Amino acid sequence: MNRPLRIALFGFGRVGRNIFRIGYKNPHFEFVAISDLGQPESMHYLLMRDSIHGTMNDKIELDGNNLIYNNHKVRLLEGGIPGSIPWDAYNIDLVIDTTGAYRSRSELQPHIDAGAKRVFVTKPPKDSIDRIIIKGLNDNEINRNDKIISTTSATTQVLALMLKVLDDAFGVSQAMMTTVHAYTSDQPLADAVRSDLRRSRSAVQNIIPNETWAPEYVTQLMPQFKDKIAGMAINVPVANGSCVDLTTEMKEMPTIEQVNATFKNASEKSYRDIIGYTEDPIVSSDAIGSGNTMVFDTQATMIASNKLLKTIAWFDNGWGFANRILELADAYASLGES
Repeated sequence: MNRPLRIALFGFGRVGRNIFRIGYKNPHFEFVAISDLGQPESMHYLLMRDSIHGTMNDKIELDGNNLIYNNHKVRLLEGGIPGSIPWDAYNIDLVIDTTGAYRSRSELQPHIDAGAKRVFVTKPPKDSIDRIIIKGLNDNEINRNDKIISTTSATTQVLALMLKVLDDAFGVSQAMMTTVHAYTSDQPLADAVRSDLRRSRSAVQNIIPNETWAPEYVTQLMPQFKDKIAGMAINVPVANGSCVDLTTEMKEMPTIEQVNATFKNASEKSYRDIIGYTEDPIVSSDAIGSGNTMVFDTQATMIASNKLLKTIAWFDNGWGFANRILELADAYASLGES
């Protein structure tokens, strides 16, 4: 595509704002419109002053219902449901739906019907869509005819890459994972009524067990692991910085040194810029702002009874994920229109 990819953000929460912050100066992208339930003043304020990633130094002004920067104008639109905004009026190439509210083909198709040429949903889908993509796993399968594409989730991407590297090198028989995850915006700060009783408890005062979609969607992309992976999430009282704790039964048990060397090699070669690697004693806050999908923690690798291998990878649960979304957008743009 000779011109910049014209992008609309449908939802301007954490992931949407991260996508904008990462991509707005990239000449490959032109952010044209942003739809959200918030008022323009709130959208601008939360973009400029982020409690996790800090204040933006570049000048982005609010002029009525528009963000203005470097001779660019981004229209701020009142949020609604897919199909309520005529994307053809804005000549939109790609809608990135970050709301998390719409995950089925029937819910996302109205974006296409309203004139968008392609839609990304930043959650795993509820039913069959055109493509589910994880960079480093199956991004070579993208097709110019794909219209509705899922970028899965940050945790799903980390789990998939960990399994991919281990399985390719040594063979994985079965696995159990736990994602120790920062609290999320849908959790209450104080105990409050929720249909999910555990998630009715204070996010900043409790360690809260939760479900995760990651194993289910990894097995869709890696069918050799069907019925061989399970897992759960544990939401903890930190605002950002999460990890996947993966325990695997191996077909061929490597040494700790072999495991660490395999991930180091992956980080330097075939998975460069998406898998990070560290020998430092890092903690969750060290992952904040990482552009990698995951950072492999060598000091956490361990083996029990020569039967079970434990590995841990850290991730910023919004920033690396947002990088992968924009990279996928660029990859589709390079294919041209169907």
